Amino acid sequence: MSDYTAEFVRDAETHQLYRRVNCGNGGGASSYTGLRIAALFIVMATSMFGALFPVVSRRVPWLHVPKFAFQIAKYFGSGVIIATAFIHLLDPAISSLGSSCLPSSWGEYPYALALCLISIFMIFLVEIAAFRWGSAVLAKAGVKYDPHGHGIPGGTHAAHGPESAPQSRGMDDKDSIQETGTGDVESLHKGEPTSPMAQVLGIAILEFGVLLHSVFVGLTLAITSNFKVLFVVIIFHQMFEGLGVGSRLAYMDLPPKYSYVPIVGGLLYGITTPVGIAAGLGVRASYNPHSTTTDIVGGIMDAFSAGILIYTGLVELMAHEFIFNKDMVEGSSKQLVFALTCMVAGAGLMALLGKWA
Repeated sequence: MSDYTAEFVRDAETHQLYRRVNCGNGGGASSYTGLRIAALFIVMATSMFGALFPVVSRRVPWLHVPKFAFQIAKYFGSGVIIATAFIHLLDPAISSLGSSCLPSSWGEYPYALALCLISIFMIFLVEIAAFRWGSAVLAKAGVKYDPHGHGIPGGTHAAHGPESAPQSRGMDDKDSIQETGTGDVESLHKGEPTSPMAQVLGIAILEFGVLLHSVFVGLTLAITSNFKVLFVVIIFHQMFEGLGVGSRLAYMDLPPKYSYVPIVGGLLYGITTPVGIAAGLGVRASYNPHSTTTDIVGGIMDAFSAGILIYTGLVELMAHEFIFNKDMVEGSSKQLVFALTCMVAGAGLMALLGKWA
């Protein structure tokens, strides 16, 4: 046997040994069982606090939460979501789908990045279809829809909203109000019930990406051997991410019959990571976090979730809140710097947490 052949055989044997130790059947860590069970409830409490506190405090006047606190949470949370997409989802997806436990064909193409790209375009096409349909419905009702809020009298704090188009009826706003006899401008916004659809769609897309991520976070916490450090990091991770989601839920402008949507959204966020922890505790005797199946499933889910949050973060949060927001374009520089500082702080802190989780 030549030296080259012998070296090749040794490398193959080493690789097979590595696969048996790190990629075969196995189980998660069995230490800290009591604390892992307690983590289920602790993480649930912190997650729900982060997601529901903005919603509840905005609805309960006696809490006296100042308006600037909501603004801090809103922009800070946007930064958290953007950093989550790149640091906590896209990077793990690249690692998982590039794992040595996978067949060599997985290393011949950047599948994680491709799946992230597909996810971005899927969400983009879904939104286009939804807005085209919604705009057509509004147009039939005599309401001009502008997805950027341009031209709406008095400006807008929202990214989406209907714009009254009374000219189509051959009269101005004043004449329209007088015609109603009551001064009620509701007749100018017959398409208003469809505008919540855009808001619900946007928050649903955001939550879908976050929830998939949260389940895998919980699953990892239940079986990891590096439990204590990861537990502390995930408490802050889920609370900050919850504030980002909760601040968006709190600012949804919905009719009374849809008032339950923000509460349901906060509750869903609060229970997903505990569900992942419970599932991990149930299967940790047989679950192997380094197995081929785990790498493939986890990598695909992380890549898709990264695409969802990248699109949501860059388009729905950054672009709509800053570039297409009249208050930011024409408002004071102090307000703009404040909002940008909060967003950068959220992104920076969440990116720093990526060192441990």
